Amino acid sequence: MSTVAPKFKVSKKKLGSYPYLSVVLSITLALFVIGVFGLLVIYSKELERVVRDNVKIQVYLKNKITETQRLQIEKNLSSRYFLPRKPGGSSIQFISREEAAKQFIQETGEDFQHFLGENPLRDAFLVSVDPAYHDKKSMAKIKTEVEQINGVFQVYYIENLIDSINKNVTRIGLILLGMAAVLLLTVVLLISSTLRLALFSQRFLIRSMQLVGAKRWFIQRPFLFRASLHGFLAGVIASGLLVALISFANKRIEDLTLIQNTDRIALLLGCLLLIGIFVGTTSTYRAVRKYLKLSLDELY
Repeated sequence: MSTVAPKFKVSKKKLGSYPYLSVVLSITLALFVIGVFGLLVIYSKELERVVRDNVKIQVYLKNKITETQRLQIEKNLSSRYFLPRKPGGSSIQFISREEAAKQFIQETGEDFQHFLGENPLRDAFLVSVDPAYHDKKSMAKIKTEVEQINGVFQVYYIENLIDSINKNVTRIGLILLGMAAVLLLTVVLLISSTLRLALFSQRFLIRSMQLVGAKRWFIQRPFLFRASLHGFLAGVIASGLLVALISFANKRIEDLTLIQNTDRIALLLGCLLLIGIFVGTTSTYRAVRKYLKLSLDELY
C-alpha cells in the first residue's frame, strides 16, 4: 500500500509569536520623528545665539583724541559688567575712521570723500552686549553709562531690532515648547500601543507560564529584557538616520555648520536611546502586568 506525500505544507504559527520587525520599525519611526524635531529645536537655539552674539552697540569717539585716550576708553569698556563672558572671544572691536570709509566705499561703490573733501566718519568701538541685558531698559541704561565716559561722542544701537528679537524669540520658544509636549506625548502613546498590540498575541503564553507555577517576576523578566533590547536597537537605528540626515543637510545647505552644536546633537542621540529603552520597558511592564491579572475568560 503506497502512501501519498502531501503536496502542501501548512506552516503552523508558534504559540506566542512576536512581531519583532514591526515593533522595532514602529519604535524607530517614532524616535526618528522626535529626533528630527529635537534637531529643529537645537538649530533654532543656535541661530538665536548667533543673532544675539551679533547684537552690538556702536561707541563713536570724539575727534582728535590721542592714542592714549583711546586705549583708556577701551580699557574702561573692557571692565564693564554688560560684556559677554565668553572664553577666547573678543567683545570689543576697534574700527578707525579710515577703515570705516574703505568699508563704506566697498559696499556702496561711491567715494563720498571725493565730493566732500574730507572723511566725516569717526573712530568707533563695536561692543558686544551679554544677552542677559538685551531688554529695552538695560540697553538704555548701558547707553547712558557709556556716553558718560570721557572721550565718547555718541552711543548708537538699533532699538527696534532688539525689541523684535526678544518678541520673536519668546513667541518661537512658546510654540516649540507646546509642540514638543504634544509630540513627546504622541510618541509615548504610539510606542506603548505598538508594544501592547505585540504582546496581545502572547497573552496565552503568559497564562501558560502562570499555570505551571512561574512567579510574576520570572514571567516579566524576559519580556522586559526583550523590550529594552528592542528600544535600544530602535534608538541606534534612529540615531543613525539622524546622523545621515545631518550629513545630507550639511552638503545641501551652505553655512549650516555655523549653527550646529555637536555637543547638543550628541546629547539628543543619547536621549533617543534612553527614551526607546525607558518607554519600551515601561509599556511592556504595564502590558504584561495587565495580562497577569486577567482571568481566562477575559483573555479571550
